[in-house]
Amino acid sequence: MHFNLIYRATGLSRVPKSFIQVLRAGEHHRGEVKRQLSLSASADGTGSGCIHSTALNQSTQKACSRALSSSLPLVMSTHKTEDSPTKIYTGMANGLGPKTPFLIGVAGGTASGKSTVCKRIMEKLGQDDIEHSQRRVVCISQDSFYRPLNPEESSKALKGVFNFDHPDAFDSELVLKILQQILDGKICKIPNYDYVTNSRLESTTTIYPADVVLFEGILMFYQPEIRNLFHMKLFVDSDADTRLARRVMRDTRERGRSLELVLHQYTNLVKPAFEEFCLPTKKFADVIIPRGAENIVAINLIVQHIQEIVNDRSGNGSGNGTHQRSRSNSDSKIR
Repeated sequence: MHFNLIYRATGLSRVPKSFIQVLRAGEHHRGEVKRQLSLSASADGTGSGCIHSTALNQSTQKACSRALSSSLPLVMSTHKTEDSPTKIYTGMANGLGPKTPFLIGVAGGTASGKSTVCKRIMEKLGQDDIEHSQRRVVCISQDSFYRPLNPEESSKALKGVFNFDHPDAFDSELVLKILQQILDGKICKIPNYDYVTNSRLESTTTIYPADVVLFEGILMFYQPEIRNLFHMKLFVDSDADTRLARRVMRDTRERGRSLELVLHQYTNLVKPAFEEFCLPTKKFADVIIPRGAENIVAINLIVQHIQEIVNDRSGNGSGNGTHQRSRSNSDSKIR
C-alpha cells in the first residue's frame, strides 16, 4: 500500500518505504493514517490524500517522525518534476562520488526566511563561527549575483521602478559558472553587492571547497540549467502578510528606503514577480518548509541529513548504511 501523504512538518511529497513499513507493522498507526487520509480527501473533494501532521494523534505523529528520521539518509524525496526523472537522493551527490559537494538550493518569496533558515542550519551544525576556509558547510546568496546596471537602469533603481525580482535582474551565467566551479571542488570568488547604491562592490568573497553548499535566493529554481544542478531543493513557504512586514522593516532599516517606496515596489513589482516567477517553482521543491525558520522540526531533520552526509565523507559513518541519529541539538554539530 502506498500512502500519498504530505507530512507538513517537513513538506515531504511522498512517504519513504521505511515509513510505510512502520505503519504496516503497527495496525493502529496504519488505521489512523488511513482514516485521516479518507477524511482529508472527503473534505477537499480532490481525493489527493494529503493530510496535516497535526491531524494525527500523538502516538502516530511520533511513529511518523521516527520513520521519517530513519529514512532521511536514504530517501529525501522521490518527487518527479516536469524536467527531470524520479530521483532517489542519498549522501552521494547525484551518484558523482563522495567528494562531490552536495548542493542544496533554497528558494522562496521575498523575506520568506530563506537566509534565516540557512543561518539556523549553519548554527546548529556549528559552522557559523568557523573560519571560512575551514567550513564544511557554506552558504551563498543569489543577491550577490545581481548584474551591473546601465545608467538608465540605475536611474530607475534609484526611483524604485527597476524590478530586482525579475529573472533578468540576475547574472545567471555567473551563477551557473560558480555552481560548476563548486561542483569541481574549486576555490571561487563571488561578488559583494551594495543594496544602497544598487551596484557591485570591488571586493569579492572567497568560497572554499566544502562538503555541503547552501545556495539561497528567490529564483534559484527558475532556470532549469541551474535548478537541475541541485541535489536537494528546499522551498521556504511563509504567509504573504508576514513577508511584506519583514520586507518593510528590512528595507527601511537596513537599505535606507522610505516606507512609501517599499510599498510601491512591493505592490507594483515584487508581488507580481513573485506570482509569475517564484511561486510556480514551488512545485520543483523536494522539501517545503512552512513557516520558515519557525519550523524547528523541519530544520532539525535537514540538519541531521546534512550531518550524515558530512560524517560519511569523514569516514565517521557506520559503513553499513545504518546511521546513528543524534539525540540532542548539541550532538548535531559537525565534528
